Amino acid sequence: MKFTKTIEVKNIFNKISYKYDFLNNLLSFGLHRLWKRKLVNLLEPSNGEDWADLCCGTGDLAFLISERVSPMGSITGIDSAEDILNIAKKKSDLKKNKFIKWEIQDVLEINNYAKNFDGICMSYGLRNLNNVEEGIKKVFYLLKDKGRAGFLDFNHSTKNSLSNIFQKIYLRLIVVTISRFFNLGPEYAYIEKSISNFPKKNELINIAKEVGFKKAEYRTILGGQMGILILTK
Repeated sequence: MKFTKTIEVKNIFNKISYKYDFLNNLLSFGLHRLWKRKLVNLLEPSNGEDWADLCCGTGDLAFLISERVSPMGSITGIDSAEDILNIAKKKSDLKKNKFIKWEIQDVLEINNYAKNFDGICMSYGLRNLNNVEEGIKKVFYLLKDKGRAGFLDFNHSTKNSLSNIFQKIYLRLIVVTISRFFNLGPEYAYIEKSISNFPKKNELINIAKEVGFKKAEYRTILGGQMGILILTK
C-alpha cells in the first residue's frame, strides 16, 4: 500500500534530483559532508560487515561506508525515488565501486533482509518517512542482534529557542530563496514543514527504546541545527 506522504516525498526527490548534490553543497556550505563522515565515524563500520543505507539519495553515506566494509563486506543502498537513485548508480559506475548494491524500494515496505545487516544508516530520511516509529521498527527488524544504526537529520529544537528561530530564518530566507532560482521553491519549503512534524530528541530516544533498542543516544551538532541519533540493538 502506498501512502500519501510516501508519494509526496518520492515526487519531491525525483524532481530535485538533478540539482540535489549541487544544492546540498551550496546550502550547507559543504558541511553536510563533515556531518555524514561524523555519523560514519560514530557507527564504526568495519571490513567484512554488511550494511544498508536507507533513503540513500545519491549515495553519500553508502560510499563512505563502502570504504570501511570492503573488500569482505557489502552495502545495500535503498531509495524509493528512481531518478535520484539513478544518480547514485551513475556515481557508483564512475567510481567503479562493485561493493554497493542499489535497490528501488520504500523503506516501510521492505519485507526481506530480516536480521541481515550489521549496521544501518540514514541521512535526512527518517523525517520523511510516512511514520517515524514504523521506520525505527523497520530498522530494528533489519538489524542483526547487537547491530547498530545511525540517523543524521535536522534537529527539531524547542519552539522559539535561538536554535529554532535561526533554523526558520535560514530555511525561509536562504534555502527557499536560493532554491527558487532553480524553480524548486515549493520542494525545499517542504523541509520546514517536515521538521515541525518530526519528533524531538527525547521523543526519538523513547520511541527507539519502546521498539526494543537497548541503547539510544542523541547528540546535536552545529549549535543544535542538526542531530545524530545512534541506536544499538
